[in-house]
Amino acid sequence: MTKGRAKNLDDDAIGLIVGVLDGWSGKLTWDLLIDAVEKRLRVRYTRQALDKRARIKIAYQVTKARISKINTSKSRQKLSAVELVAFMQRTNRLEAENIRLRTENEKLLEQFVTWAYNAYLKGLTKEYLNTPLSRVDRETTKMHLREPENR
Repeated sequence: MTKGRAKNLDDDAIGLIVGVLDGWSGKLTWDLLIDAVEKRLRVRYTRQALDKRARIKIAYQVTKARISKINTSKSRQKLSAVELVAFMQRTNRLEAENIRLRTENEKLLEQFVTWAYNAYLKGLTKEYLNTPLSRVDRETTKMHLREPENR
């Protein structure tokens, strides 16, 4: 029996994969990630398919750096009570910040969808909307100095 091609990665699948990376601890390789994704999503993707998606690639790199930092730091030492309290406070703050940022991200995505729909109604193409901004030529900008007022 030949295996078929894996289904295309959609936003939901990418979000789940990024979530797997956010909670990752221990050694991280593409093969280990592929195995974890297969267990979670019941679909096996290739390293190339995962690496091609910017969100997954960035999450992988950030997770790899985080794990490397943990392994090379002195975090394996026992924490004192004061350090533990500070760690818990920081963790709580980061969890609250994470919730806030997720909410902000959802609002921005909703706004983007609205803008995309309105642009579509006006006949604006994706290429037009992705046109880079004009460069600002700061060399030709001239400042007008105000003359001091006579008193």
